[in-house]
Amino acid sequence: MRKKKNMAESVPSKFQGTSPVDIPIVDLSNPNEDLVARAVVKASETWGMFQVVNHGIPIELMRRLKELGTEFFELPEKEKEAVARPADSTDLEGYTTDYKKDGEGRKTWADHLFHRKIMGWLSEGLGLHHDALKEGLGGEKVEYLMKIIFYPPCPKLELLYGAPHHTDLNGITFLIADEVDGLQAYQDNKWVDVKYDDSGIVVIIADQIKRMSNGRYKSGEHRATMDTVRTRISWPVFAEPNLDHVVGPLPELVVDDAPKFKPYVYREYKFLKMNKLPLEVSVDKEKQRMSWQLSVGADPDVITEP
Repeated sequence: MRKKKNMAESVPSKFQGTSPVDIPIVDLSNPNEDLVARAVVKASETWGMFQVVNHGIPIELMRRLKELGTEFFELPEKEKEAVARPADSTDLEGYTTDYKKDGEGRKTWADHLFHRKIMGWLSEGLGLHHDALKEGLGGEKVEYLMKIIFYPPCPKLELLYGAPHHTDLNGITFLIADEVDGLQAYQDNKWVDVKYDDSGIVVIIADQIKRMSNGRYKSGEHRATMDTVRTRISWPVFAEPNLDHVVGPLPELVVDDAPKFKPYVYREYKFLKMNKLPLEVSVDKEKQRMSWQLSVGADPDVITEP
């Protein structure tokens, strides 16, 4: 249950969304799994974002995660800098914990949702076998990157954007947040405030699932806002392919329909998107590129130009 706000909190301290609707909420405890699967598929097609509740992840585990994150940001700056990314890192903002280096971490809550539930439903929603999207993203080599993102209070309302309008470049994102709202989804040309409670986990469909589905699923557009008086912390886990893995529309989905996206080595895709470079080219140009690469004995999956 969301806490009742007092009068001091009734004064807007952040940019409010312009739409009264909420993102879809999916109750994973519903015994009708077909109904749950259809809800996940529909939300992924129309929003690219939804919230799961009654997901089976212990509330105590989520509480402890939030507690540790808060304690970390209360440390002296020198101690936090000791685990910060190098200055030349091209990664996104936020201190990071890499799940691929945590043996048991692969069996934590993100892995539970990713492997056993949502990815399977999304694959079957495309008419494919249960593990199709998981395999397309790299199978057992899928990597989990957890970040703790700290949004300090910002006194100037016009500057309250912790992260601008964007889509995530990975495969799928699972987000836990504290009680300070700030995540907003972009839907029907309006910003929607994402409302969540202590037990909810927000699921964001990201670019690689959109591309593997040949555009059937939507990459959730969103932004993060800050608050004028309160600190906001979020704990996203990004499931992504290995940097050398090639991701593109799944072959089964382009038998009758032309591919809407070209395949990319994930390292290359990440570089292009983070540097705001063009990602898509015309089909004719792509055919010319592949023909040229084959003629010179180059790997057509590696992006080069004649």
